[in-house]
Amino acid sequence: MNSTTLPSLAPRPAPRSKGRNVIAIASGKGGVGKTWFAITLTHAIARAGKRALLFDGDLGLANVDIQLGLMPKTDLGSVVAGRLTLTQATMPYEAGGFDVIAGRSGSGSLANIPLSRLQVLGDDLALLAVAYDKVVVDLGAGVEKSVRILAKAAGTCLVVTSDEPTALTDAYAFIKVNVMEKAIPDMRIVVNACNTQREGERTYGTLLKACEGFLKISPPLAGVIRRDNRVREAIRNQTSLLTRYPNAEAAVDVMAIAEKLLRG
Repeated sequence: MNSTTLPSLAPRPAPRSKGRNVIAIASGKGGVGKTWFAITLTHAIARAGKRALLFDGDLGLANVDIQLGLMPKTDLGSVVAGRLTLTQATMPYEAGGFDVIAGRSGSGSLANIPLSRLQVLGDDLALLAVAYDKVVVDLGAGVEKSVRILAKAAGTCLVVTSDEPTALTDAYAFIKVNVMEKAIPDMRIVVNACNTQREGERTYGTLLKACEGFLKISPPLAGVIRRDNRVREAIRNQTSLLTRYPNAEAAVDVMAIAEKLLRG
């Protein structure tokens, strides 16, 4: 197809510097709270007075719209089909004060996008990011090529893990693949669902030891998020934690991570 057919995906150069304000949220496995964290982090950035966009880049199992109770009229599928540009697919989430580009819930079709088109989509995202202070990309779980291509549009990648051995192993695998490809210069660790701050720091220490011993890198700790039953309540009620329980322990922890990111 030519550029007239697919205006939103027309190849053009996208300088790496344009992706410096893009934050990718990754995890080696599902079930560690990656999407919830992406939503809450975007909301925290917006609450700090910044213009923020949340991009649902989980191409196989998009569910940002479900967690927020949205009924999007447009989604990423329309962009890939060439019917809309990324800008046209953007919708406001007024309760949180940020914008959203939804994926296609309940459909795995976007997971089969040709890699070349994904590359252009990542470039287009980096260009769209110029209009925002921060863009948060909720990546799919795992280390598939499609995940890594979208991750390359980001200047910073937050790898979310927990104290479960499989979560740590898979987080390490994601970091290792990206180190080997020299894809993301700034990777940081977020430890979610910890009983205490100290427990989270110990979990981080386990992952850090593996990274230093085998990869010769020391990814910093972006933050620890304490276990909080109100997180599940907010998800069940399809709303952001910062809207429903802004003073919850997990909300306070995510806001601290946002502050740190905004400082640089």
